[in-house]
Amino acid sequence: MADLRLPKAGTIEVVPSILSSDFAKLADEIAEIESAGVNMVHLDIMDGHFVPNMTIGPPVVAKLRQHDHDLVFDCHLMITEPARYVERFAEAGANHITFHIEAAGEPRTLIRKLHQLGCTAGICLNPETPVEAIEAVAPLCDMVLVMTVHPGFGAQEFIPEAAKKVIRVREIVGPDIRVEVDGGIDPEKTPIVVSYGADTLVAGHAIFSKTNRVAAINAIRDAAK
Repeated sequence: MADLRLPKAGTIEVVPSILSSDFAKLADEIAEIESAGVNMVHLDIMDGHFVPNMTIGPPVVAKLRQHDHDLVFDCHLMITEPARYVERFAEAGANHITFHIEAAGEPRTLIRKLHQLGCTAGICLNPETPVEAIEAVAPLCDMVLVMTVHPGFGAQEFIPEAAKKVIRVREIVGPDIRVEVDGGIDPEKTPIVVSYGADTLVAGHAIFSKTNRVAAINAIRDAAK
């Protein structure tokens, strides 16, 4: 397996989210989206506490990594105590780990730890959280994730006001740090968030609800041009 790193900022990346996939055949689902030429897959990690849902943990990430997918595993930790678990996710095969500012007591320390573990680091803010909450630490990250829905469930309605925070985030981090959006992203919403400065587009329902996942990914790519 290649040394997988977060793609350098400046390219538009469509990142399928497994939350809307068929968990009974998760490895096959990831192989199918990989055939579309994506570089990353979004692994939604939920603990039933920080968000009202539970998904997967390090053992599942490790099993998926054993399939030798040449994809950046973009692990989004929607969990209460991210610092307790980042080492386990890194050992399982996560390449990039994003944690929530709302759950991090010492975000600078956690960012430093992620880099020491060999992962790129991301910080995320919920729709209600102002950009000011991450302003001091966002430039230390490799990617900033702006939630455009409330985290915890797939197929939610896109929140326009939350998406507008991308504009300010891009001003803070400049052109060399990725800005990711997650929630309600489809070909209709893609031009909006790209115009605000997003370059990393997480899409779940818009891809995995379609019979032809490759065509669904290409539709988002086309919309971003």
